[in-house]
Amino acid sequence: MRGRLVVAPFLNVNAMALFPFILLRDEEMRKDEVLLNHERIHLRQQAELLVLPFYVLYFLNYVVNLARYGKHYPAYFNIAFEREAYQKEADMAYLGRRKWCNWLAFF
Repeated sequence: MRGRLVVAPFLNVNAMALFPFILLRDEEMRKDEVLLNHERIHLRQQAELLVLPFYVLYFLNYVVNLARYGKHYPAYFNIAFEREAYQKEADMAYLGRRKWCNWLAFF
C-alpha cells in the first residue's frame, strides 16, 4: 500500500495518513523515505481495521494514555499504532514481512 501523496501546507505536523492518502506539509517531504514508510505503516493499520475503527481505537488509546501520563507527547508516543510505526519506520522491508494486525503487539 503506497498511499497517494498530497501536499497540504496547512498541516501542523510533517505528515499524516488519512486512508488512502498521505498528507505532507511540504513538497520536500516526498523525499523522506523514513517518514513515508512511517505513514505507510499507518495506512496498513487503517486498512486492517477497515479505516473507521482505526481512528476510534487511536483516539481511545490516546485518551487513556493522556490520563496515564498527563501530557500530550508521552500520550501520543505511547499509542500502540505510533509505537509500531516509530519502531519500524527505518526498516524499509518491514511492510513486506509484517504480520497481520502486528500493532496488537504494541499494546
